[in-house]
Amino acid sequence: MPARIPPLKTSAYTATTAVGTGKTALREALAAARSGLRANDFGPTPLPTWIGRVADLETLPLPTAMAEWECRNNRLAWLGLQADGFLAAVNAARERYGAGRIALVLGTSTSSIGETEAAYAALGADGRFTPDQQRPRLHTPHSLSMFVQAALGLEGPCETISTACSSSAKAFASAERLIRLGLVDAAVVGGVDTLCGSVLFGFNSLELVSPQPCRPFDAQRDGISLGEAAGFALLERADASAAAGDLLLLGYGEASDAHHMSTPHPEGLGAERALDDALARAGLAADAIDYVNLHGTASAKNDEVEGALVARRFPARTHASSTKGFTGHTLGAAGIVEAVISLLALETGLMPGTVNTTTVDAGCGPQIRLQPAQGDVHYALSNSFGFGGNNCALIFGKGAQA
Repeated sequence: MPARIPPLKTSAYTATTAVGTGKTALREALAAARSGLRANDFGPTPLPTWIGRVADLETLPLPTAMAEWECRNNRLAWLGLQADGFLAAVNAARERYGAGRIALVLGTSTSSIGETEAAYAALGADGRFTPDQQRPRLHTPHSLSMFVQAALGLEGPCETISTACSSSAKAFASAERLIRLGLVDAAVVGGVDTLCGSVLFGFNSLELVSPQPCRPFDAQRDGISLGEAAGFALLERADASAAAGDLLLLGYGEASDAHHMSTPHPEGLGAERALDDALARAGLAADAIDYVNLHGTASAKNDEVEGALVARRFPARTHASSTKGFTGHTLGAAGIVEAVISLLALETGLMPGTVNTTTVDAGCGPQIRLQPAQGDVHYALSNSFGFGGNNCALIFGKGAQA
């Protein structure tokens, strides 16, 4: 088992999803059990499904100085960066540490591929990209991180993590190592993924997309609802004695079981190892966790495996829920959205329910709740699982208890 790690303070955090821009919109939707999913209207030939679409992205261009980065994914990133005073928090950290001492670690599964799709759809007569699409730095998997680094004026290590749906959860783990090793003093972590044809039609080809709003852990669940989101957090070393109310990253666990390209290990071995490593780094037992934000995609196998894991490892009093019914499955941004909801639970005591679900699968335990609840949340676990057996678990806590 890994050794316990020094906690990191989450100095600022934010998320923009289908339910709105920033933490207030997210918290209000979670409290009211109000889904942000809507009938699919994305693209020229929309699939008959439901999506979590962020409003008005098409009418919110980047500032003129950032025009070379213009694409849907970077517009969403810019929208997200402006929420909850996040830009000001990063600017203050840059003044404290210097631009070269702050890392940027972002997760994404599609980056700017939607813009690249558009470029291929409008090839010139010579078979080349049209002049306005000849932007090589945009048409790369690293586009998101390069754009955000420029937007924030950072000069430290810059990483893009692309491990499918665990990408922006693993960003926390990478940032912790960079800070602990003394390579940087702080890190901006997060993730952004937008809807695009490759995502919608790709998941549909795998027969994983539901024709109705997704129903995580429901006995009659029949697939996922895709969504888009942007989320960010600023991590710094915690003081020797964390102040009461400080939101801390206490532990993380990563495991890649490589059981199958798109199906989790039937016994959840990788997911359980990630959980065990996160608990060990946090110095906690499973029964200390008050709230679990489940990956809960509403696919048949993911929910079966994760539900069984929760049932065997946590006491019945633990409040667990999937929030995919609010936001849709935001792919490479799922980890940061799940982390932000876990941090909100610590900060406000709000433990969300599982919207759209009516009858929990009998194979799952009593931990999975359909209705939101209010209480004292001292420790929260966030699960993020991706294709290929990429699993990540994050544990957050409040300063007075850590």
